[in-house]
Amino acid sequence: MQIIVIGCGKVGSSLARELIAYGHEVVIIENDREMMKNAEDLDCVKINGVPIDTDVLKSAGIESVDALCAVTPEDNMNLMAAQVAREIFGVDKVIARIFNPNNKELFEEFGINTVCSTTLSVNAIIR
Repeated sequence: MQIIVIGCGKVGSSLARELIAYGHEVVIIENDREMMKNAEDLDCVKINGVPIDTDVLKSAGIESVDALCAVTPEDNMNLMAAQVAREIFGVDKVIARIFNPNNKELFEEFGINTVCSTTLSVNAIIR
């Protein structure tokens, strides 16, 4: 599969590493050049740019991508990137990371699957 990962922090770079290990073609988009250092050792395309810019997304191959994962540390950026992928480019598989569990309903209203690290952490500790 061809997968775009938005964000190259710990989660984005780790996700990209695992996807590459599974044989997927990965493109990482990150706005912060310093954060892109997390992916220096990864065999994938790396693009420095604003992840909601349609020209940046086109250069990442969004028009033929199988999935997009928005995993920046900002809920708003993840929502916008996911919406652009879904609404403008018609990407079927879109997953967004959220920090604030109260935002889950908003993301779901737009048909975006989410992973909430806050909820996962709380549930793991409770178990």
